[in-house]
Amino acid sequence: MSKTNRREFIKKGSFATLATAGALATACQSSLKEKANTALTSDKKYNWILVSTWPPRFPVLGEGLEMLSKWIETASAGRMKIKVMGAGELIPALECFDAVSQGAAQMASGVSYYWSGKLPAAQFFAAIPFGMNAQQMNAWIINGGGLQLWEELYAPHNIIPIPGGNTGVQMGGWFRKEINSLKDLQGLKMRMPGLGGKVLAKAGGTVVLSPGNELYTNLERGLIDATEWIGPYHDYKMGFYNVAKNYYYPGWHEPGPMLEMMVSKDKFEALPLDLQEIIRSAIHRMGLWVLGEFEAKNNFYLRKMIKENGVKLKKYPDEVLAQLKIYTQEVIDELTAQDPMCKKVYASFSEFKKNITEWSNITEKVFYESLA
Repeated sequence: MSKTNRREFIKKGSFATLATAGALATACQSSLKEKANTALTSDKKYNWILVSTWPPRFPVLGEGLEMLSKWIETASAGRMKIKVMGAGELIPALECFDAVSQGAAQMASGVSYYWSGKLPAAQFFAAIPFGMNAQQMNAWIINGGGLQLWEELYAPHNIIPIPGGNTGVQMGGWFRKEINSLKDLQGLKMRMPGLGGKVLAKAGGTVVLSPGNELYTNLERGLIDATEWIGPYHDYKMGFYNVAKNYYYPGWHEPGPMLEMMVSKDKFEALPLDLQEIIRSAIHRMGLWVLGEFEAKNNFYLRKMIKENGVKLKKYPDEVLAQLKIYTQEVIDELTAQDPMCKKVYASFSEFKKNITEWSNITEKVFYESLA
């Protein structure tokens, strides 16, 4: 770049910065007017309840919530205390959405596909089979317009959704028997929520939706033939290797599942502004920790299960994955044809995925291939 071009670039940048600053100032003034009745801070103390789809003191996911509670209490100098209640301690796991919506709890932790029966579009904010990984999902939700659509979907239910972390690419599941062809999926009873479950149903499987605290027992007793969960570290803690030895990859159904925090909209907006920001910041901090914890420990525990527990690591046959990908698009086409919000959300998702995939093909993909 020549000196003249550099000067012009800097000059334009300066004008753009001034224009942006002016726009931000105007927006801030407008925001302050809208929140004129909301205090910046106060000495009032708050005691909230956080319910969860996870069992009490659950490894990683429950641990993260306990850490979140401590961070918020510390950052607020004790003005806000949050009591974490695991699944079943106050309400059943799959009633968290209603608990926050109706005011029985101020916060909840889970995954949005659990509420697809109420809001079909909710599952798009969790994971789409053969979709985007954790990094890409974060980019869409936080920077690509996904969060605004998520907020729009939950607003009529008095809930504010906040991204609550990501598990990273999951494993394909634990199976009592080998999967050698599509025929082996027919009649298979498997725990698999969200869009992945709908795809499995198209392949002839029987989908069973169970909360985490029931999975081991259901698999042990033969109530289900297979289950997907998260990844090696958490799966080891769950002990699935004791009742099923065939451990499949990749997690085609959840390549980058987004966890969620739900906050009561009216309760949240009634808080002083500093507490609102403390809650948001603590949730984002927890999200980074959750993904980091899984990434840091997954391979160690995968090797441990293979070496010490007789786990058989297997890849889904290519022809099975190819057909599941076809079924995925059929499921999505059906949903978007039936539900306007599904259509709106998926249009945003698919356009973002197209653009970010083009970028990852010359960066992430090439890098990983160079390591092979």
